[in-house]
Amino acid sequence: MSRVTVSRLRKMKQEGEKIVSLTAYDASFAWLIEDAGVEVILVGDSLGMVIQGRDSTIPVTLDDMVYHTRAVSHGTRESLLIADMPFASYGSSGQALASAARLMQEGGAQMVKLEVTGEMTEIVHFLAQRGVPVCAHLGLLPQTVHKLGGYKIQGRGEAGEALVRDARAMEAAGADLIVVELIPVEVAKRLSESVSIPVIGIGAGVDCDGQVLVLYDMLGITPGKRPRFSRDFLAEAGSVPAALRLYVESVKKGRFPGPEHRIA
Repeated sequence: MSRVTVSRLRKMKQEGEKIVSLTAYDASFAWLIEDAGVEVILVGDSLGMVIQGRDSTIPVTLDDMVYHTRAVSHGTRESLLIADMPFASYGSSGQALASAARLMQEGGAQMVKLEVTGEMTEIVHFLAQRGVPVCAHLGLLPQTVHKLGGYKIQGRGEAGEALVRDARAMEAAGADLIVVELIPVEVAKRLSESVSIPVIGIGAGVDCDGQVLVLYDMLGITPGKRPRFSRDFLAEAGSVPAALRLYVESVKKGRFPGPEHRIA
């Protein structure tokens, strides 16, 4: 396939074709992931936990993200490559642009992802107006884990309506993609239907326009307890390439996530 673009992802949403995404942190896994047919590769700041052995994403630096994004870019030619903006790297519009520039110019990213709230539309708009493709991350925001007091489900009750409003605001500000994490499935469905840009879920049910998982979770090699919304595809498939193909097929056919992965 040719390079996946923002317009192609929009067309997939319009036609009801599920978008498949996975995290990657190096060239070798990136090559395998792309070969399996994954449309979107995310260089996640989750590398702080699964690569560096930290207990959160907060210690990850911009230099870390540039390094791993550059490594992943050397292993992909077709998938859309997104890089996370790490903690405290987008506190102002100017700082956000400088950080995004490094991830794109030095790292080779085609899009950057920011953990956002409804009050951050100005930064998203600032980036979009300057040619930076933006993925807005809503719901559980891992970079705020200390403020939240843990990794807790977001968007229950009236907070769900606020998330839908935030998604619309992000689209209006110029975001090209939305990731929603750990929110009730009913809210994720309503949110996905309320915007024209694709919505990719993690721990948010099957009704999103696509799915993303941390690579090490879906291979069952993350130390400790695997998230309830994940699935050990390697145990089922027997090899890494087969596990990646099974994941792609399961997302495309709407078999993953299943009812057993529902968290709210």
